[in-house]
Formats: sequence, C-alpha cells, structure tokens
Amino acid sequence: MDHLEKLEAKSVYIFREAYKEFKNLCMLWSIGKDSTVLLWLARKAFFGHVPFPLVHIDTHFKIPEMIEYRDRLARKWKLNMIYGENGEALKNRQTFPDKTVDRLTCCKLLKTEALRHTLAGDWPRYRMNHETGTYEVDTNLEPFTGVIAGVRADEEGSRSKERYFSPRDKENEWDFADQPPELWNQFKTDFAPGTHLRIHPLLDWTEINIWEYIERENIPTVSLYYNQGEGKRYRSLGCYPCTTPIESAASNVREVLEELRSGKLKNVAERSGREQDKEDGGLETLRKDGYM
Repeated sequence: MDHLEKLEAKSVYIFREAYKEFKNLCMLWSIGKDSTVLLWLARKAFFGHVPFPLVHIDTHFKIPEMIEYRDRLARKWKLNMIYGENGEALKNRQTFPDKTVDRLTCCKLLKTEALRHTLAGDWPRYRMNHETGTYEVDTNLEPFTGVIAGVRADEEGSRSKERYFSPRDKENEWDFADQPPELWNQFKTDFAPGTHLRIHPLLDWTEINIWEYIERENIPTVSLYYNQGEGKRYRSLGCYPCTTPIESAASNVREVLEELRSGKLKNVAERSGREQDKEDGGLETLRKDGYM
C-alpha cells in the first residue's frame, strides 16, 4: 500500500468504527476541500451510500458558488442534506458585515451557536426534499450526539490537540487538556452517557495529502481553489467578508500540488486568509466553545 492507500484505509476504519459504536451520527460538510474529501471517503466506507445526515451551517455570507456546489452534489449523490442557521442573529443584523459586532462575535453567533443548536435540534433545521430539490423545515429534531468532521492536525495549532474520537461535554464545549490517549491505533469509544463525540477521520492527513487524493480520485471541488486568470486563488474557504485569496497562478489540481511541493507557501499558514484567526483569542477560543 502507498501512503494515500494507508491514509484512506485508516479513515475508512474510523468511519466504520464510529457508525458501529455511536448512535445519532451526523457529518459536517463545510463544502471545502477537506470535508469534501471526507464525504468522498464516507461514500467509499459505505459502498456509495452515506448512512447519516450531512450538516452544513449556513451563515448566509458564504461565497455563492459554495452553496450552489453543495446543493448540486447533494442532489446528484442523493445526500441526506441538512442546513442550520442562527435566524435570530441574522434577522437582528448581529453580524460583522452589518458592523454591529466584531469578527469573533459574528463567528460565535453564526457558526458556534448555530452549530450547537442545530446539533441539539432546538433550532429549526432545513432538510433537502429530493423530490422537489428544495429545502423544507425538518420535522425530525432528534439531537445529534456524534459528529464526524474534517479536522486535520496540521492545519492549525488548536486542531493538533484533537483525537480521532474526541469528547465534548453536554454543551459541546471542548476541554483540550482532557483528551483520551490514542496510542498504537487503540481508540477509546466507550464514553459516559451524555458525552458528545467529535470524530476526525482525517486527523493525520496533510494539506498535500488532501490534494494528492483529490487528484488521484478525481474528486470534484469548487473552482474557488484555482486561479481564474486574476493571479489569485483561495487556499481556505469561509465567509466572503472574512476570507481573502492568496497570490497564486495555480489553475488546476496538478498546479496546486506543484505550488505546495515547491515550498513557496511553507512559511504561509494555510488559514492565513481567514481574518477571524488573527483576532485576539483566535480560533482556539472559538473551538473551545464548539466551533469546528
């Protein structure tokens, strides 16, 4: 087996272990490259079928192509697609683009709080009706207590503290200093009642591994990752008011890989275009409260 086959096999194993051990599973799909590789692996693990809902938190400030891509793949692959939102904050214009709160508060409201309440089922969820191809208010509000996510340890400092099976408390808050050891591929899957689990099948993948796998498997990705003739591309995707592209001539997967392997970006953080990471407290503060 080559290195990608080994990574794939371990990720598929983690998926199947999670499905065997935990009830009320869902998988987060941010529409970016990592969670799209995660989706591809889920379909491989379960022979073309994803046996749990996909959840997207819609801030209503995503780049439009991302939402179009989400819905196109959901229809094509017959995904059990759900989105959630913080309708109250949006209605009251409690957002950074509306200049009423700072970036971190905006993230907390539109992402962290929306995710927490969407998982708990105490805010409305919207599920795709595949007969009409549109979203309808979901009548099933059973809580999701196991959440599969596309977190990679190398992407950002706080993520390196994660485990493959990472417990949260009943409020989805994360104590990064109290995580179970995972030595020699031995994983703890027996947790106290009421524990919320985050499952990370991509934890040991790197940015280059992700792009290598996208190339090998010919996985469809949004065109925002590639230069469209303006000498820029996105390296990490988020809300358009807080995400900026990098200078890059890479216009396809092969050229992205060549750029990464060249070392041109070795001193540039992958999430350097995500402005909320630069705020005081940064991403770790958000992630302790439940942000991905």
